[in-house]
Amino acid sequence: MNRNDFKEHSRITVTWRDKEGKLRPGNFYVYALLKDAMIVRATDKDGLLRKLPYADVLRIVKAKEVAPQDRYLIPEEVLKEANWKDRDVMMRYSSSPHRGK
Repeated sequence: MNRNDFKEHSRITVTWRDKEGKLRPGNFYVYALLKDAMIVRATDKDGLLRKLPYADVLRIVKAKEVAPQDRYLIPEEVLKEANWKDRDVMMRYSSSPHRGK
């Protein structure tokens, strides 16, 4: 997969390869698209922000764009590529104004 296969502020269901090389199903909210990876939040697991390389995604099962009023917001500074250079995971709370959070 490459960057053109994904869109910011969308929910995706994919088959991806974890660090141990095992294939896993995953539900993610895509925050930002970087050069070689995307910043996502697992919506069905721990809720941590992750840097998911495009090469680790083997198949997109489902993709749905999120309406502007339902988008989860994180400061742009957190999503910049320089902040993710040396990390793969980050704990960060996000909210959606439409959901009252």
